[in-house]
Amino acid sequence: MTTPPTEAVFSVDAPSGRAGLRHAVRAEWTKFWSVRSTPWSLFALVVATIGLGVLSTHALRTQPGFTTDPIRRILVGFNLSQFAIGVLGVLFLSAEYGTGQIRSTLSAMPRRPVVVGAKAIVMGGVGLVVGEILAFVAFFIGSSMLSGSPSQVSIGDPGVVRVLVESGIYIALLGLIGLGIASILRNSAGSIATFAGALLILTLIISAMPTFIVNAVSRYLPLNIGATVFSIGPPPRLQGTPVFSPLVGLIILAVYALVLLSGGCLLMIRRDS
Repeated sequence: MTTPPTEAVFSVDAPSGRAGLRHAVRAEWTKFWSVRSTPWSLFALVVATIGLGVLSTHALRTQPGFTTDPIRRILVGFNLSQFAIGVLGVLFLSAEYGTGQIRSTLSAMPRRPVVVGAKAIVMGGVGLVVGEILAFVAFFIGSSMLSGSPSQVSIGDPGVVRVLVESGIYIALLGLIGLGIASILRNSAGSIATFAGALLILTLIISAMPTFIVNAVSRYLPLNIGATVFSIGPPPRLQGTPVFSPLVGLIILAVYALVLLSGGCLLMIRRDS
């Protein structure tokens, strides 16, 4: 009489429960660095921030008697790099809709708020780290160029560290705003056009309106908030116009990002991928 074979027991390394936010963040982190737009957008960030800052700082040093806020001149590249980070935030999500990869993403993680939250964590984290690094690198390069000139500035001067830290936060929030726009529109071209329009075209339109509208609305515009963040004093083009403090302006940008991401999350739940 033969003994029936003993049933083999296999140990399977499976997660106890459904995949959660941590797993989604790891997946989004991998996807973020596998998209071709990521290195190009980050390259544009570096070139714009450092390159334009060097050119502007050199002009400040070589113009005798020219007085201006040296921090604003050193960080002038952020005026262009803010568009690059917004485009990166847009493409981080819209590219998945363009290629159809979003179906695989939502199959692996059916809980769509978790997908949006994971993308926001990755985008916000990368934007913050890159923004802070670029702000401090641009400053130290610029301050060394201005050493010995009437416009020289050091890290210990009042307000300098505040400007550098808040500049990195500003860049991170713009990346999240771009991501939020893409979560609503899902189309790359439309989302990029909307982001650029909200930053630049809307600012130009408002500035051409009657003074009472300019005074009431202009301080809420992202581009004007950025102008206050990148400067120790009030920016010249906003003098005489009511502006928020840099901290309040950043809080307003955070609200914009939260509203856009929340709206995109609700739409993602209600409509097909």
